[in-house]
Amino acid sequence: MITMIGKNVIKKKEISGAEVKEALEEFSQDYELNYEQNITLNQLARFPRFSTEDSKKIIAELEDKLNLRHKVAVHIVDLIPQDIDDLRLIFAKEPTQVTPEEMEQILDILNQYFVEE
Repeated sequence: MITMIGKNVIKKKEISGAEVKEALEEFSQDYELNYEQNITLNQLARFPRFSTEDSKKIIAELEDKLNLRHKVAVHIVDLIPQDIDDLRLIFAKEPTQVTPEEMEQILDILNQYFVEE
């Protein structure tokens, strides 16, 4: 999420796809969505996601238990990796290395919340 005044960025924070979807749905009740917003909303609705509440809980848990950066935790929640190979791709360009045991912990945390539709 980017907070702007005019063309100046005031604050920038990564948010999960579930939060973006919720914000766009609320916005669309009062205003008409532009092309990019419609495409984004359609894309977010197409794939299974955690609820907004669960996303926030998972992100907090990943940050607290495994000391992951907020940005990485958001990517994990959005991409919903299924195995260690998927997680390795997420961590490929990260400066800190994650052990296979920590990756298993991440998958266990995700599996606690994930319910296939």
